Amino acid sequence: MNKVVLDAQGLRKSFVEAGQTMTIIDEVSLSVAAGERVAIIGASGSGKSTLLNILGGLDKPDSGQVSVSGDSLYMLSERRRAALRNRALGFVYQFHHLLNEFSALENVAMPLLIARTAPKEARKRACHLLSQVGLEHRLSHKPGQLSGGERQRVAIARALVCEPACVLMDEPTGNLDRHTAEEVERLLERLNREQGTAFVTVTHDMALAQRMDRVLEIRDGCVEPVTVAQ
Repeated sequence: MNKVVLDAQGLRKSFVEAGQTMTIIDEVSLSVAAGERVAIIGASGSGKSTLLNILGGLDKPDSGQVSVSGDSLYMLSERRRAALRNRALGFVYQFHHLLNEFSALENVAMPLLIARTAPKEARKRACHLLSQVGLEHRLSHKPGQLSGGERQRVAIARALVCEPACVLMDEPTGNLDRHTAEEVERLLERLNREQGTAFVTVTHDMALAQRMDRVLEIRDGCVEPVTVAQ
């Protein structure tokens, strides 16, 4: 059995709106094994992105715990939590969030440099990842010089460059046309097979959800497994 790389237990998150407390996440528990691909679906406003941010250590729950590769995110100081996120987790969003003033190579190398990897080694690993996603000919191009699909592939390379245990993705194909989205989906499948990285993907795209090993639906703050018709 594959080891658990991401484990959440008893997560709860509420917000106050117009004087009323709204529970968005209610006693959610889930585990993700090494190399597993999990989709999280649900209606707009159901809490999918909130849950993903909690799993990634970006938004603290009111109660409950998240462990990444055995380390409890919310038992750590902010500095150590940020270091764990950088080392063990990758993030891909609907909008790529690349740094526009830096080249593709520099964007991908950034997490390694933050982790104090030697610049020469960081560039070498960044080059390798960009080659893996088919962008070896675009190393020096800045985001504004790349297509939408190319920018998303740079973002994927950046998410993988530190060899994380798990990559968290929020609508990774939501800003792409169908053809480009299918290319990105096939790329993610290939990288999952080759590198054994787990993926947790929040998506409205049922075609993408069908490609996952497991689909979870968030409804009324709770998460339940669902079967998606092929």
